[in-house]
Amino acid sequence: MAILIHPLLPPTTTIVFSNSFSTKLILRSPNHTRRVRCRISDSSEVKSDEGASKLEYKPGLLDDFFMQSFRNKLVEEVGSDSDKPGYVGLIELVKLLLLKGRTRSETGDAAVRILKSLFPPLILELYKLLIAPIAQGKLAALMVARVTVLTCQWLMGPSKVNIIDLPNGESWDSGVFVEKCQYLEESKCVGVCINTCKLPTQTFFKDYMGVPLVMEPNFKDYSCQFKFGVAPPEDDGNVNEPCFETCSIAGRRKLKSGECPLA
Repeated sequence: MAILIHPLLPPTTTIVFSNSFSTKLILRSPNHTRRVRCRISDSSEVKSDEGASKLEYKPGLLDDFFMQSFRNKLVEEVGSDSDKPGYVGLIELVKLLLLKGRTRSETGDAAVRILKSLFPPLILELYKLLIAPIAQGKLAALMVARVTVLTCQWLMGPSKVNIIDLPNGESWDSGVFVEKCQYLEESKCVGVCINTCKLPTQTFFKDYMGVPLVMEPNFKDYSCQFKFGVAPPEDDGNVNEPCFETCSIAGRRKLKSGECPLA
């Protein structure tokens, strides 16, 4: 989820994000201006029959590659694969990851290992060392927000960059709004959301990329707000949410309806 700036660009080159959240970067130097587009995946707003604005996801060329790479790392961590293909099989593996962990911490550590393994050696260290300190972390936060939208909609569903408010009163366009998270919708488990996605993802970005992040899932409409550049609160109410009555993991462990083992 990192953007690499080629080392051969002129020293005076500046990089400007266009007003559009999507795939366009503008590279400027004294001698030329270059516009770069990266077509990976995209979301656009469309009007529904009721007139409400709704995000529409357009699958990109690399989505299958991203999914298979993620699945391979899950298989390595879990120790087995699912017989089911595609996204359904992926969610089966995520549930196995949750069931394998004896504690929330153990599950989170495993999920962080998976995220780290998706990146080439030294990329994370260089990003944290060279990019994260620039402009009090603003550049790094803006970059990861855009790359998250470019590379992760196959996992989350339609999403877009939006403006968020920081605790210091500033506003940055370093948020990512997921209209209806298919990871949560397909898993039907708050424990999967909290322990294999929210908590480990927040830890990963802060510890290994130097970017504070708080994720705010909404368990009523399945939306989720990412806030890059904002640290999680000490008392995060989402962490202790009860699970859905349809939680399949609670059923596997023969618990009462709504009592997810790790929610």
